[in-house]
Amino acid sequence: MLKKTAQTALFWLRNARGGALFHSFFPTVLALTMAGSSEGFSLLMGLIALVGVFSAHMSVNLLDDYFDYINKSPTVREDLVHRGIRARLGKCEYLTSNSASVKQLKTVITVLGCFALTCGVIIFLFRGVTVLILLAIAAILGISYSGGPLKLSYRGLGGLAILLLFGPLLMMGVYFSAAGVLDFSVIFVSISTGLLVVNAGHIHDIMDFEPDKEVGKMTFSVLLGSKRAMLIALVIILACIFGAVAAGVFTGFLSSFYLFVFLSLPLAVALYWMTSVFVHEPDREFAPAPWMGPMPGWAQIKEAGIDWFMIRWYLARNLQTLFCLLLIASSLIVLASGR
Repeated sequence: MLKKTAQTALFWLRNARGGALFHSFFPTVLALTMAGSSEGFSLLMGLIALVGVFSAHMSVNLLDDYFDYINKSPTVREDLVHRGIRARLGKCEYLTSNSASVKQLKTVITVLGCFALTCGVIIFLFRGVTVLILLAIAAILGISYSGGPLKLSYRGLGGLAILLLFGPLLMMGVYFSAAGVLDFSVIFVSISTGLLVVNAGHIHDIMDFEPDKEVGKMTFSVLLGSKRAMLIALVIILACIFGAVAAGVFTGFLSSFYLFVFLSLPLAVALYWMTSVFVHEPDREFAPAPWMGPMPGWAQIKEAGIDWFMIRWYLARNLQTLFCLLLIASSLIVLASGR
């Protein structure tokens, strides 16, 4: 019984893209380290917030699968591949292969959502109504990402929801949970953490331009419509990621230690260049290099024929990881120095 339960949990963790939880993990840890200097700091409240964030993140991921599935996105992608159009497969594979039913998916989404709500209620009992307000806004945005009536990701506005969910809402929520107060300095770094996730999504959108267009999913890239506009948008996103931290330092809300994030700039430049190459020469191949960061399972990725996608996804992930680790290190230095 215990073994079967563990297998079921791992099955749904994999389907909920548990490997992508780093998108919410790093902003959460950063918010906790920044809140550490507060007199009312509570690690327990922060850890409860972490569990709630993870539950909500997985619930929204599965909800996105649900709406994509009922809109027939997975089967369209397979048809595109058969027609010779490069598209990324594997979306909702557990549904298309009948490994799980839609009813089971809806049940798991509900359970995870209720678990996140429970964490929010616990924090509310100790910190007050602010956390419930942030949770309610996050829930509306999470549902509206792919679901009706707004369907933000189908109107080219999914990036806005992601920016708010993984940036200000997440970091302010965790910071408030841990500290019991809010600090305006969090806004600057939260914009960067949110945009890092937007950046990864924009890279996805650029590489999934054709299948998304066929499905009728109006992503930001499809909305922009041209290769030149997509690349200009990428430059703006990357510039704002670094610019938000620089603005925080310039205005005095952040310590100059936070400028250490510029050590990750070479990865950002490389990501733009490789994406530009994909837009103009989609068949050009690249091999991982040590300076790009970890890219595990490359032999299997290459054999599966998704190296064109994964090398850029890995690079976007490694940029986010390094940037956030530098932010966390900066925050710990500030905490230790008492500044």
